[in-house]
Amino acid sequence: MKILFTGASSFTGFWFVRQLLFAGHSVHAVCRKNLGSYEGVRKQRIEQLLGQCEMTFGCEFGSKSFLSRIKKQSFDLFCHHAADAHQYKSPNFDCLKALNSNARNLRLVLQSLYDGGCRRVILTGSVFEPGEGGDPNAKAVSSYGLSKALTAQIFEAYAETSGLTMGKFVIPNPFGPYEEFRFTSYLAHNWLMGKTPSVLTPAYIRDNIPIDLLAKEYVSFAFSEKEVCRPSGYVEEQGKFTGRFSREIEKRFCLPCPFICQEQTEFHEPIRRVNTDLPTVDWNEGLFWDRLAEYYCQAWRRKG
Repeated sequence: MKILFTGASSFTGFWFVRQLLFAGHSVHAVCRKNLGSYEGVRKQRIEQLLGQCEMTFGCEFGSKSFLSRIKKQSFDLFCHHAADAHQYKSPNFDCLKALNSNARNLRLVLQSLYDGGCRRVILTGSVFEPGEGGDPNAKAVSSYGLSKALTAQIFEAYAETSGLTMGKFVIPNPFGPYEEFRFTSYLAHNWLMGKTPSVLTPAYIRDNIPIDLLAKEYVSFAFSEKEVCRPSGYVEEQGKFTGRFSREIEKRFCLPCPFICQEQTEFHEPIRRVNTDLPTVDWNEGLFWDRLAEYYCQAWRRKG
């Protein structure tokens, strides 16, 4: 199938595109920035995708150039993974600005896709949206979570009027190779330096899911008729997850991987925020950990 994909330079987007390509599909990735603007790990992701799929750079979602692009080609599936996530953890995150960016000229975009033969759209959601996390009454964790929920509501309404079916794929806490410097990268980096990292929020119950498992679930869902998918991974306290991570990495690094759980006294986010759907695809857990440890080691060697 021919797929239009936005947000391919992101951590999850990169893995989703790779898995779509591996499944034998043709992917046209539309990127907001110009090719020369990417740096660091985003640049590494883009460089890996170049030559494997068709890519258009400097093309923002809903812009004139974007509309011109989709009118020139026909697509079977539209995967809208891109979202305004700039400083998404900041209390000053502009929810309405993000919404406008996420859904710019949406009615025209969806109608143009339908006219070209597209019949399904997949929108990426977040476990931090209101009504997610296994609790339909849960509030948005942040302004970013609220912007994602509003985006989904507008997409659902406009997809229906355009004749498209819509699927929503809700992401929890993915981790794996080619992520930004986040919690698991912080742990591995400290262990390779011979240091002992600290876990500041060990009491939070989160849903940490290996990125290749998440990508396989995404592809499976995209070509199903399901309306929502909430794939789940390791659901446990962050302190216990750190112990799991330490055990798996320690036997592959062949180095001690100690850590300290600090006493958590502040709770700015809900104690529990997780997805609810058990994995449905075949997945090699041991191979994931092997590849993750090797990725950290290679990154360390390049850096040193």
